[in-house]
Amino acid sequence: MPKKRLLTPGPTQVPEAALLSMARQVTHHRTPEFTALFAEVFEGLQEVFQTTGDVLILAGSGTAAMEAAMVNTVPRGGTALVLNAGVFAQRWAHIAKAFGIEVIEHAVPWGTAVDPADVERLLRAHPLIQVVFGTLMESSTGVAHDVQAIGQIVNQTPALFVVDAISGAGVQECRMDAWHIDLLVVGGQKALMLPPGLGIVAVSDKAWTAMDRVKAQAFYLDLKLHRAKLREGPTTPWTPAHTLIGALAETLKIIRAAGMEAVWRQARRLAAATHAGAAALGWELFAARPADGMTALRVPQGIDADTFLKLLEARYGVKLASGQKELKGKIVRLAHLGIIDELDILGTLAAMELTLAEMGQPVRFGAAAGAAAASLFATHVE
Repeated sequence: MPKKRLLTPGPTQVPEAALLSMARQVTHHRTPEFTALFAEVFEGLQEVFQTTGDVLILAGSGTAAMEAAMVNTVPRGGTALVLNAGVFAQRWAHIAKAFGIEVIEHAVPWGTAVDPADVERLLRAHPLIQVVFGTLMESSTGVAHDVQAIGQIVNQTPALFVVDAISGAGVQECRMDAWHIDLLVVGGQKALMLPPGLGIVAVSDKAWTAMDRVKAQAFYLDLKLHRAKLREGPTTPWTPAHTLIGALAETLKIIRAAGMEAVWRQARRLAAATHAGAAALGWELFAARPADGMTALRVPQGIDADTFLKLLEARYGVKLASGQKELKGKIVRLAHLGIIDELDILGTLAAMELTLAEMGQPVRFGAAAGAAAASLFATHVE
């Protein structure tokens, strides 16, 4: 049986220190010890997100954090601008419609990035827009959006800017305060290197002022209750997923020891190496503005994507992700985030070559891994 190698853009590999943390006996969460741990995690998340604002931790998936961001900022009958550029960006619109919120949807072809100029135009044309919902790194397409430019535009208006950074925070450069992001929504199972189960929402002062004017539409996901408990504890209003929070303390130590600039730089190195290897293999990038934390590759004509992915995993233990919805069978997605390293990328590219050869495709062995290795060597930093 081959060794399992998880390279999907979430869930991702979990560091040993975090796994060992979760193997300890469960303790109670209303204790001084947990309060101290929570404070440590709070400070670490502020550093990762580059914010001095509040960071709220929810026991739930990234989608729960998205819903919390939506229902706490836009009242029923209010207006939201959704920047739809993929499966997960599209989810903003689904959530809004479920709560009776009017959606102005700006859709761009999947694989392309949102043009900040279009956001500026839409805000001028629709002055009733209360919140703009966008995405940092769209993991269904491999696109990184120009969140910095969009944030500067939204900040010139009364509207809030909410960013889905579920997959991107901790790997794709993101400076919440400097880029005028009002709510940053994050999932623990991506670049923060946890098993699924934590949703995180970071909140700006501008966002709190706006949310104080919105009548409560939630109970469990009422962020104002979380703010109150943060001031008291810091802790959470409901039972926290404290074993995951303990594991998060361990992964944050890893990230902080490296430093965010180094983490972002390493992600760019791995992305460049992956792109070089894919080009040598004859596979094209799907994203017009590729992300640093993952790569989406077009599946060449004549190759059945499902057969390729199943064989790759069965023979070599490498788990990659297929496309979703209309992209199913058309792209392959692999991550280079968290503890995924150079040898993971080189090994994956070599395994892809072997798999293609077994499928009867012409392959020049070593070309993909060699191109990636050359890229990594050229950008090596002592």
